Amino acid sequence: MERTITGHFATRREAELGVEHLVQDHGIARTDVFVQASGAANSAGSRAAGADVHSGHPGVGKSGKPELEGEIEVSVDCHADDPEVVEAILKEQGARRVGSQ
Repeated sequence: MERTITGHFATRREAELGVEHLVQDHGIARTDVFVQASGAANSAGSRAAGADVHSGHPGVGKSGKPELEGEIEVSVDCHADDPEVVEAILKEQGARRVGSQ
């Protein structure tokens, strides 16, 4: 049965780690995973983390501020995949809310 599982993340880093685990560790096709801002505004999440906090280069300070306008939404189309596994991975990686359609 086809279902779409959706998780809402506070940070872009958490969302990216969720996608990485689904694709690399559980074999979910990358074309079945969608990432977007939860609302209409461009957003890097509701809390700064990872590259939003540090420049990533030793000795180089971070410049600019991330667009923190809302959560990051990760949706996964589950075909034959086990939806409970997808839900668990999203929760393990920090999804605040997980639901299905």
